[in-house]
Amino acid sequence: MKKLVLLLCILILGKVSPAEEISPVETDVPAPVVLTGNLIFDWLDISQIDRDTVILKYQTELFGNDTVYKYDKKQFKEEYKDFLKDSDTKRHYMLVKNNVTETDNENLCGFFRGNLLISYAIQYKNNLKTVYYYDALGKLRYVDKFSDNYPNFPYMSKQYRANGELVSAIYFMSHDMQYMYNSNKSFKGAWYKDKMYDKHAKQILTRTNW
Repeated sequence: MKKLVLLLCILILGKVSPAEEISPVETDVPAPVVLTGNLIFDWLDISQIDRDTVILKYQTELFGNDTVYKYDKKQFKEEYKDFLKDSDTKRHYMLVKNNVTETDNENLCGFFRGNLLISYAIQYKNNLKTVYYYDALGKLRYVDKFSDNYPNFPYMSKQYRANGELVSAIYFMSHDMQYMYNSNKSFKGAWYKDKMYDKHAKQILTRTNW
């Protein structure tokens, strides 16, 4: 992936790719949509009304009354004080440059622009519910926080900047299917495997690792 897409860390690398608009199938009587328990990805086939219904459902689940949109900056940095700077930057840099994705203690992923490593992510195996994103110099940029039921599907994640501001939220239906929202609750897209589609079923992004 060439362009960084801020996704929790199944560790998604995204790049913009040309896409042709795919017209949604409209019917006089919208086909029923099973919103939970059905892992068939029918985003391209259902009506716009049904897509809007799905978008609203997961928006409601992701942005409940307990959602924190901005943590107190000092408290947030205090909570993650041991991770504000990667203490092992050189090792992690060389590992991800050489396409190493796992060590005994960590899951790793690198984000590239061409051949240039611009950032990397670390998920420590002793705390799988948090992922730390660093720039190439080892400075913390983002933190992903997973819901308590992770890794059991469905689960949710929220990503915060190092100053405690919410960046995005994702609802994980399965390993292949996710619904992603911006911090203002607007719908960013539905991922299915390596492709992301917008609310009108137009392909807008691809990824090489999910």
